[in-house]
Amino acid sequence: MALHPVLERVTQRIAERSAARRTAYLDRVSAARTQGPARGGMGCANLAHGFAACGVQDKLWLRGNATPNIAIVSAYNDMLSAHQPLKDYPDILKAAIRRAGGTAQFAGGVPAMCDGITQGRAGMELSLFSRDVVAMATAVALSHDMFDGALLLGVCDKIVPGLVIGALAFGHLPVILVPAGPMASGLPNAQKARVRKRYAAGEIGRDELLAAEAASYHSPGTCTFYGTANSNQLLMEVMGLHLPGASFVPPGTPLRDGLTEAAGRRILKLTDLADEYTPIGELLDERAFANAITALLATGGSTNHTLHLVAMAAAAGIELTWDDFDELSKVTPLLTRLYPNGTADVNHFHAAGGTAFLIGELIDAGLLHEDARTVGGATLDAYRKAPRLDGGRVVWDEAPAESGDTDVLRPADEPFDTHGGLHTVSGNLGRAVIKVSAVRPEHRTVEAPARVFESQEALQEAFAAGELDRDVVAVVRHQGPRANGMPELHRLTPPLSVLQDRGFRVALVTDGRMSGASGAVPAAIHVSPEAAAGGPLARVRDGDIVRLDADKGLLEVLVPDEEFDARIPGGAAPSAEEWTGTGRELFDAFRRSVAAAELGAGVFA
Repeated sequence: MALHPVLERVTQRIAERSAARRTAYLDRVSAARTQGPARGGMGCANLAHGFAACGVQDKLWLRGNATPNIAIVSAYNDMLSAHQPLKDYPDILKAAIRRAGGTAQFAGGVPAMCDGITQGRAGMELSLFSRDVVAMATAVALSHDMFDGALLLGVCDKIVPGLVIGALAFGHLPVILVPAGPMASGLPNAQKARVRKRYAAGEIGRDELLAAEAASYHSPGTCTFYGTANSNQLLMEVMGLHLPGASFVPPGTPLRDGLTEAAGRRILKLTDLADEYTPIGELLDERAFANAITALLATGGSTNHTLHLVAMAAAAGIELTWDDFDELSKVTPLLTRLYPNGTADVNHFHAAGGTAFLIGELIDAGLLHEDARTVGGATLDAYRKAPRLDGGRVVWDEAPAESGDTDVLRPADEPFDTHGGLHTVSGNLGRAVIKVSAVRPEHRTVEAPARVFESQEALQEAFAAGELDRDVVAVVRHQGPRANGMPELHRLTPPLSVLQDRGFRVALVTDGRMSGASGAVPAAIHVSPEAAAGGPLARVRDGDIVRLDADKGLLEVLVPDEEFDARIPGGAAPSAEEWTGTGRELFDAFRRSVAAAELGAGVFA
């Protein structure tokens, strides 16, 4: 199938605008490549330190300098359900690698925080910045010149992008991401949403809400809704950093262990000591990132990746823009209905055909670069296949030709919608991202008086007091990366959904984040420039008429330009004295150096 002309044009544009930076990056990757392992150039004391704690056989192999040594970097902790299964992975990987003739060392751990736990708490204001901390921790782990490749263990939100950004600083190394898989399906998503709305409306108490949440998030594994964590997994597979079909195999199963072992064996074949040298810095090119965007759009994935993909690409010397997302969205069909864009979860998606069926459909529609490099085979064509066990080893079979459930996963010629799940909007309030895959067409245009808030708590108080029982555009400002670390604002979804269900025209406009759990209320998020950086949201006043039109791409306040430009900005970001507690004061330097949301909201130049 010929490449779709829009994908071809966007990819070419990305390559052209990135040419100078990408060339400089690849020159650094080439310069870092050595003849044989870098540890061969170490002093004897350095190398002795590096293998002092190893077993006898590993010491012999590392002394000889002809055996590949693999770094394991993990986000394991046993508080987070998604990362708890990673506990035993290092031992599984070391054993598999040793049997295949290599060595492996646990090079370092990285922090893993959960937006689900910190939601609405002060700790959430560290969340976005934790991505860059993970990147730096990954770099520290890989900095010892002991390694010929790396296995990165992580699943959620900022963690996977941070691991990739850190690994790209060592772009001469091959890298495989090793996932853990989703927990079993719990309380049906539609029922969970109803309980949350009833609690927001004051119809039930905390005990009933907690019982529903505990029935939803109930065991080891990734949360099963299609938020950032599961978007991460899909994108890592489409970008060729997972083994084919690895994303959504449940933890604690023989196939999951088989895939983990297979990743250990496979990384040895990708090192510079073998025949299929595949460094991550070369693998993640403009084709890989264009593929990631179309897969995100085709599945209605997390809006957080309008930040993370931009930041990951920048680490590889590639410049993505929101225009790339917007242009590809217009030609990318929506092929899945997963909560919050439907009632199904990722287990239903996997059972219906999962990534193998999805990737095959997008390739056949010309919406993926089939020739992109991967860790699982020469090209992305290998990812049309699904894994199974045969005699204790993983083998890959052709995916079914048809979806097992067209209410969850559809072919490209029978999509749920003819365009992707994300749009950009712009106007005199700046530029923003809006996730429309869960928003009904009749709700995608809202024109109503603004009610301005400086915090999500203030909006919730106004809702509880009945002050928002009308058509309203809620403007929640000073929530951007420079203001307070750009926290998730999921707690706003239930009250705004209640207002919409009551028949009011409702929208949210914010320089904060709403992520993959964005619901049925239209939300223009990541508004850039943010209020704390002098953005126009700071000049909006209560009662101003704001128009949000997702279909036409408009975000504007209906105030004469001369009057609006002359206004004195209102509200303020938290001061350094206010931005303390829960470790927030340690991240002041991040707030002062962070880039705009449109540039990835990162702290690296």
